[in-house]
Amino acid sequence: MSKFLIVIFQLIFILKLDAQISASSITVYTTAQNTAYRLTKTAILDFKQMGQPQETQVCVFVDPKRSFQNFIGIGGALTDASAETFAKLPRNKQQEFLQAYYNPVSGIGYNLARTNIHSCDFSSDSYTYVQDGDVALKTFNIGHDKKYRIPFIQQAIAATGNKLVLFVSPWSPPGWMKTNNEMLHGGKLKKEYYQSWANYYVKFIRAYQKEGIPVWGLTIQNEPMATQKWESCVFTAEEQRDFLKNNLGPTLKNQGLGDKKIIVWDHNRDLIYQQVSTILGDPEAAKYAWGTGFHWYEDWSGGDQVFENVKRVSEAFPSKNLLFTEGCNGPFSMNTINDWKLGERYGRSMINDFNSGAVGWTDWNVLLDETGGPNHVQNFCFAPIHSNTKTGELIYTNAYYYIGQFSKFIRPGAKRIATASSRSPLLSTAFLNKDGKIATVVMNQTDKEIKYFLWMDGKAAETISQPHSISTFVFNR
Repeated sequence: MSKFLIVIFQLIFILKLDAQISASSITVYTTAQNTAYRLTKTAILDFKQMGQPQETQVCVFVDPKRSFQNFIGIGGALTDASAETFAKLPRNKQQEFLQAYYNPVSGIGYNLARTNIHSCDFSSDSYTYVQDGDVALKTFNIGHDKKYRIPFIQQAIAATGNKLVLFVSPWSPPGWMKTNNEMLHGGKLKKEYYQSWANYYVKFIRAYQKEGIPVWGLTIQNEPMATQKWESCVFTAEEQRDFLKNNLGPTLKNQGLGDKKIIVWDHNRDLIYQQVSTILGDPEAAKYAWGTGFHWYEDWSGGDQVFENVKRVSEAFPSKNLLFTEGCNGPFSMNTINDWKLGERYGRSMINDFNSGAVGWTDWNVLLDETGGPNHVQNFCFAPIHSNTKTGELIYTNAYYYIGQFSKFIRPGAKRIATASSRSPLLSTAFLNKDGKIATVVMNQTDKEIKYFLWMDGKAAETISQPHSISTFVFNR
């Protein structure tokens, strides 16, 4: 054999060996309080033979042989407030913002989004798309949105490579359709306008799609059990069920929009089971529903019971999907913009929601200004990124990095796999991506450093969880 061939075979052997070494290694990315770690690559670990762990050894177990729901994505809401704030940014900061959210390499890879049908609290004014009393919707016009929101959404779509999954939600029907004759302060949709309101969704979807904005799905009503000082409308479970099966569902189907994913509830975890069991318990309503949306604004003083409520829905209706549709921290204050609890609330919620069966997770406003707005009812709150519109500065809160620990490494099409922690201070979830890489997220909410093992198939890697930290472990199956 010639020396040349010997060298070639040696190179092939070395390359195969390198591939085996890299295939068994674990790359760790961390965000931690009182450190410079912000989605930072902090370690390369290797699995080693371990076998049966001892009772005294803290472990996070990962089992890729047990799989659950398919993952569709993570993202945030593209509201009027976000669009107006974005428009005030210098062009270079606009590009930084788009890359920070939507680029999976230099940013955190958002691919999911929500937007409002006409106005919500995070709009600078209260508005609809039709004139008062226009039951036939002949005056329907989305001209208001063409100034800020539509161009903003179009840029977000482009930043994802035209892969943005967008769903839409109304906060209230026009006031003249309601019992209280206004969009604010709750009230109910009058039954004589059920069909006109169903037609309104069709008009909106088609108008946005005409602007090059595909609509993947819709929720029936934002927070249907809340009477708010902003745009709101109350639907009981029975009313939402009847509107879905008699009006909205058939209307979308008959208008060629039967592929749009209809999401019921779209409110907190506290009443979720009662609401969903009423709606999805009716076969005629259930056939139009893709799944259930939920928020996080319930009272958390009851501990993890709120997460168990989501799991009960998953168990009772396994053929339907669960989607987290809104959450944010508030009230807003620049004095607490660096509070570490802002991010930790996201981490805790996302881990528990995914483990309860959620296929995706949608934050509220992707961008707000230095006041926590704009907002026409002074309901100011936090976003993962804020802009100081006076200086053009972008302010990244720790919530951005906590969300990124999931969205950057768990990609659309992934499948959740089993994970369990032997100690309650360590929260964990895990997904198997389509490329064969596993992303396991481990979060430590305590003030203490915790030594533990990441354990899979009789092998384990020893590591340390920093106080108030979240880490993602990426490795091949």
